[in-house]
Amino acid sequence: KSNVNIHLEDGAILNFSSNQEDYLPAVITRWEGTELFNYSPLIYAYHVQNIALTGKGTINGNGSKKFSAWADNQNIDKEILRRMGRENLPIYRRIFGEGFRLRPGFIEPYGCANVRIEGITIKDSPFWVIHPIFCNNVIVRDVTVDSHNRNNDGCDPESCSNVLIEGCTFSTGDDAIAIKSGRDNDAWRIGQPTENVVIRNCTFWSKINGVCIGSEISGGIRNIYMHDCTAPNSVMRLFFVKTNHRRGGFIENVYMKNVKAGTAQRVLEIDTEVLYQWKDLVPTYEERITRIDGIYMDKVTCESADAIYELKGNSKLPAKNVMIRDVKVGEVKEFVKKVNNVENVVEKNVTYDRKGK
Repeated sequence: KSNVNIHLEDGAILNFSSNQEDYLPAVITRWEGTELFNYSPLIYAYHVQNIALTGKGTINGNGSKKFSAWADNQNIDKEILRRMGRENLPIYRRIFGEGFRLRPGFIEPYGCANVRIEGITIKDSPFWVIHPIFCNNVIVRDVTVDSHNRNNDGCDPESCSNVLIEGCTFSTGDDAIAIKSGRDNDAWRIGQPTENVVIRNCTFWSKINGVCIGSEISGGIRNIYMHDCTAPNSVMRLFFVKTNHRRGGFIENVYMKNVKAGTAQRVLEIDTEVLYQWKDLVPTYEERITRIDGIYMDKVTCESADAIYELKGNSKLPAKNVMIRDVKVGEVKEFVKKVNNVENVVEKNVTYDRKGK
């Protein structure tokens, strides 16, 4: 309901059941960007306002006890859902939950306004951890996410407006932050982008990427500003923009500034050919190319990287306006930079100490 704050005092632990029947009846949500009725997220809100999770306590999803293992057996159910989305089947007929193995999310406010998640520690998520959908005015502040199951993205704002993520620590089995706006037909139909997101003073200890844009970006993403963050250990990509020929949508006005990292495969990567996310499941598809315009990286340091940046645009609709300025990397192990199908790449004061073999 509206006007509810769940407050966890220091030392309190809220444990969630690993019995899937406790998350029925099924509720409307999105699963990897496609709408459906599925097992309820562990903490769920639907079209309410002024809600909060606060305090210094801990929320334990106990996802490793059962739900995490469902990832080994989800491909058939996932393809059923994907097909429903491609065929524009009405959502009330997309009934999953009992008898299926699509893992529930952890914290999912859906269609809510004025959402605050502050101070808590979150552990052992079944799936995506903090996942606001169709929300306006979201604050995620001073939260610690310590969850290492598969697909444990730390925070995934999806088709949301006016989001602040600050002072958080993400130690996760997948991306620290992944910004999304829905997948293919559902997102084209609704057309609600994720916009006006500020990420600041966060620390990333995540297994995969620091901040990722995509690949479920079919509703569009714009006005993203990350600054004064650190990734002290190792990430695959510090900053990653990914899409493919199927997604459509747009990505524009994305900024990364004052960021420090340990090691990375790529400091910045743009990939418009993420084939593994669609080619094996969609033998025939409607081509929709993502428009990318305005990616900026400024004042970034990294101890070592396989490459400083790799930009892979689409030949039919090249990415535009990429600025890389005041970037310093220690050892560069493979190559410094690669650019394909990107117009107006501006590089200023990009340096490295030495290049490996």
